[in-house]
Amino acid sequence: MQRVPEKEIRRLDRVIIRFAGDSGDGMQLTGDRFTSETASFGNDLSTLPNFPAEIRAPAGTLPGVSSFQLHFADHDILTPGDAPNVLVAMNPAALKANIADVPRGGEIIVNTDEFAKRAMAKVGYATSPLEDGSLDGYRVHPVPLTTLTIEALKDFGLSRKEAERSKNMFALGLLSWMYHRPTEGTEQFLRRKFAKKPEIAEANVAAFRAGWNFGETTEDFAVSYEVAPATAAFPPGTYRNISGNLALSYGLIAAAHQADLPLFLGSYPITPASDILHELSRHKNFGVRTFQAEDEIAGIGAALGAAFGGSLAVTTTSGPGVALKSETIGLAVSLELPLLIVDIQRGGPSTGLPTKTEQADLLQAMYGRNGEAPVPVVAPRTPADCFDAALEAARIALTYRTPVFLLSDGYLANGSEPWRIPDLEDLPDLGVTFATGPNHTLEDGTEVFWPYKRDPETLARPWALPGTPGLEHRIGGIEKQDGTGNISYDPANHDFMVRTRQAKTDGIAVPDLEVDDPGGSARTLVLGWGSTYGPITAAVRRLRAGGDAIAQAHLRHLNPFPANLGEVLRRYETVVVPEMNLGQLALMIRAKYLVDARSHTQVNGMPFKAERLAAALKEAIDAQ
Repeated sequence: MQRVPEKEIRRLDRVIIRFAGDSGDGMQLTGDRFTSETASFGNDLSTLPNFPAEIRAPAGTLPGVSSFQLHFADHDILTPGDAPNVLVAMNPAALKANIADVPRGGEIIVNTDEFAKRAMAKVGYATSPLEDGSLDGYRVHPVPLTTLTIEALKDFGLSRKEAERSKNMFALGLLSWMYHRPTEGTEQFLRRKFAKKPEIAEANVAAFRAGWNFGETTEDFAVSYEVAPATAAFPPGTYRNISGNLALSYGLIAAAHQADLPLFLGSYPITPASDILHELSRHKNFGVRTFQAEDEIAGIGAALGAAFGGSLAVTTTSGPGVALKSETIGLAVSLELPLLIVDIQRGGPSTGLPTKTEQADLLQAMYGRNGEAPVPVVAPRTPADCFDAALEAARIALTYRTPVFLLSDGYLANGSEPWRIPDLEDLPDLGVTFATGPNHTLEDGTEVFWPYKRDPETLARPWALPGTPGLEHRIGGIEKQDGTGNISYDPANHDFMVRTRQAKTDGIAVPDLEVDDPGGSARTLVLGWGSTYGPITAAVRRLRAGGDAIAQAHLRHLNPFPANLGEVLRRYETVVVPEMNLGQLALMIRAKYLVDARSHTQVNGMPFKAERLAAALKEAIDAQ
């Protein structure tokens, strides 16, 4: 038997891989599995799923291309990467849609079986890019993935179409060999996923193993790569890979537990927020109740009713749903009840770009209601940070008896990274005290319950559960009299109540803004919020590595702002605010602090690329 020569193994510090194919080719599953094995191996990682809005877009077309990008490294990383080192293209459309992002010298693994004349013509290829020299600047690996998969599964008795469906597992096996990923977890996953169809499970396992063996034996792949675990990047603890929506779901469950309250979610399915509804519906054992309503208005109405009844109440949606919920959010402001409005932002306006990301709901969250209806706003900065942001939003809602906006976005929701599972004793105490009896004495000595008598520190009104004897009180959207809660049309009372509700929001205790300014010599500050944290931090690191002094700060609390924000802004000659909108935070900063904040904006449905952001920040530094 001829001995297969040992192949070269090269060590790398980081790799960016992008899987791309039709929306029915299983690219998201392939990426998820590679990510899970990479997480279990101990690398730091960041992912960027990107898929069409259509459930099943036309096969072989550019609009139908689905991709999954994974950046993994032996050190701390912050973004899914600007450009893939490796592109796996399952068909001509996947190649054409993604080739512009691949740098010269990058590796391209192409499924040659799909490069028929008709398929190429569908995306505008007059000649085959595999033969016309247009890919000469890349390291191209032509692999007949479909043929090899069918051959590997010929003994399973599957139809050709059924066998073809496993080609993504063949590709996963090949990439797992190339980068020395573990395999046991994927095989166990496939057997669980197809437990009711064991022959399909074993076929997928066989295709996965065949891909691994192909990499081991073929001469076309002479090198494999190792990326060591990122041991120095993580503090000691137990970690798992987690997406933003999953982290947010766990954060809500933890908040309810820490408050000793039942969790109620009233929601209507909408991309990209639906996964929170799906996840929370699995946790009835933790006292979670989920209600899939007939529309957005019913969803928040049920949630507000649950808040009145003593639950930690949540409604989840995206921008279009926030518009429909606005009147009930105003009602929650008037009733002064705790309610979490989770907005997983996406590209707009209207239906917009359902599967793409954007940060354009900030002004809607701040001002998108009739009348003066202030609502606190909290924004997570990474997928794992969604857990802590949910706890913080719950703290504010429960302490100050107010609705709170939690602004995530599609990039955070679908992206993933390692998350250190916290110890239960490290979670904040969110315990609440319900009203149990009279809280006010009239001039004649009668003890009564005043539903709008406020805590002098927080300005929060008491939370009285319906059915508690003696605590009956009127609720509704019409203005209330201070203290008694009776309906009031008195102009002076309305002025007082409006100002009191604003003062309550303004007085919410939030931590001071932390500034990263090594040496304190920077004259330029880059200020971000939400999911721009990763690209901004990566860009700042690049500039500092090149010798530039630049400061960075990132806002979690957008209403109210941290008390020291004005002082921080005045320290710097130039303030740059990168946002995935047309400058909404910059508008708020300029209005409140009279600072000449400069916007750097992007609204293409994708997160910032660190290289381009670094170039824009460099221009700001050099212009001083």
